[in-house]
Amino acid sequence: MTFDDLGLSPPLLRALKKTGYEEPTPIQREAIPPALAGRDVLGCAQTGTGKTAAFGLP
Repeated sequence: MTFDDLGLSPPLLRALKKTGYEEPTPIQREAIPPALAGRDVLGCAQTGTGKTAAFGLP
């Protein structure tokens, strides 16, 4: 799965590619789609796994 598969906006996808992010972490794969759908998300993952991006990107 790539960030393209998650339904993020084209400008955001370009920014992710420009900064070197190629594929989402497990917490990002699980949290981004429901957040984009407007649902509440409660995620738990180890430090350094991308939680901030999982909640900030959508």
